[in-house]
Amino acid sequence: MRRCLELASKGLENVSPNPMVGSVIVYENTIIGEGYHKQYGKEHAEVNAIASVKDKSLLKDSTLYVNLEPCAHFGKTPPCSNLIIENKIPKVVIGCVDTFSDVNGKGIIKMEKAGIEVNIGVLEKESQELNKRFFTFHEKRRPYIILKWAESKDGFIAPKDQTTPFWMTSYDSKKLVHQFRAEEDAILVGRVTAEKDNPSLTVREIEGENPTRVVIDKEMKLSEKLSLFNNEAKTIIFNTQKTKTINSNYYIKIEYKDLINNVLCELYKQNIQSLIIEGGAKTLQSFIDKNLWDEARIFTANKTLVEGVKSPNIEGEIIYETAINEDKLEIIKND
Repeated sequence: MRRCLELASKGLENVSPNPMVGSVIVYENTIIGEGYHKQYGKEHAEVNAIASVKDKSLLKDSTLYVNLEPCAHFGKTPPCSNLIIENKIPKVVIGCVDTFSDVNGKGIIKMEKAGIEVNIGVLEKESQELNKRFFTFHEKRRPYIILKWAESKDGFIAPKDQTTPFWMTSYDSKKLVHQFRAEEDAILVGRVTAEKDNPSLTVREIEGENPTRVVIDKEMKLSEKLSLFNNEAKTIIFNTQKTKTINSNYYIKIEYKDLINNVLCELYKQNIQSLIIEGGAKTLQSFIDKNLWDEARIFTANKTLVEGVKSPNIEGEIIYETAINEDKLEIIKND
């Protein structure tokens, strides 16, 4: 199962909105086949694992391991549970159940009815953690939300009177942030951050796909000359004025009475499973205050500002901590 998770993680930047899945086939304690879901719309892990087995006659005496319940419905590809049954694989070991409504136990029931022995829950927590975006999206009907900011040693997120773009951390931290962006579906900032920093919110320091850019601009005050509005990536502009598409910019009119929930509802409709919030302190704190966040990634730079904009106030469980040159990165889970 650990090998399944290792294989599955290779699909991180390419399979959304599908889950990351890896599969291993074992005959007499020897791996004879393995595969993973490589790209959205392409073959699933079980298909690739079965295809990799050179001697198909061994399948009838083998065990298939997979970190997520095999699908039972026709989507962009046929059901994997059908393929397992057709190949007469007698035993299947599953990391965790797929809570997506089109599956949610149906693949397990189908295989058991066909006489297959099914074991569930091997490295279950690890399997659920790997696909935290997928599960959050389908169970909570919103994206998995990651808060990200950098702060000084004395707890400020920006200088007091910022008139030009300000970068707090080192180049290596910046490169890691671009990796974070490539791993998620979308990235959000507020109007003030877009105006003051003029960020591109793209992946430039590494190879990867640009996330969908999201900005909240209530009265559409932002200049169309800002980097956000170039054609390097799709941009969604939430506002109270209009719904319209101009090149790669999608203006969506929403109600401001319950702004954050309305934004998340619209992003759910857009099939966006994960969202990084890179806005200013006010935007970040608004998500924290509504308890609409799953994870925070906080960089602490080796700088002192003495005065400025205070960093957001957050509580949670620190699950990871590391040094990046002179910077420190903490990852906090919402518990």
